[in-house]
Amino acid sequence: MQKKFNIEVDCANCAAKIENAISNMDGVNSCTVSFMTQKMVLDADDARFDQVLKAAVKTAKKVEPDFDIEL
Repeated sequence: MQKKFNIEVDCANCAAKIENAISNMDGVNSCTVSFMTQKMVLDADDARFDQVLKAAVKTAKKVEPDFDIEL
């Protein structure tokens, strides 16, 4: 399942770090974080999508405490 989310991230470097961290998580097929459009596209296993999304948000906040997402 692939979903797009509005996010708030402060810089392109932070977006790249978040994208890399989430992409390497178990259950994530792919993740794209765009600083320019302030959007995140998450592709994860259908059966565990909500669980993976919660873990992805937690991971993103570890990388960048100011990260915010509209669920």
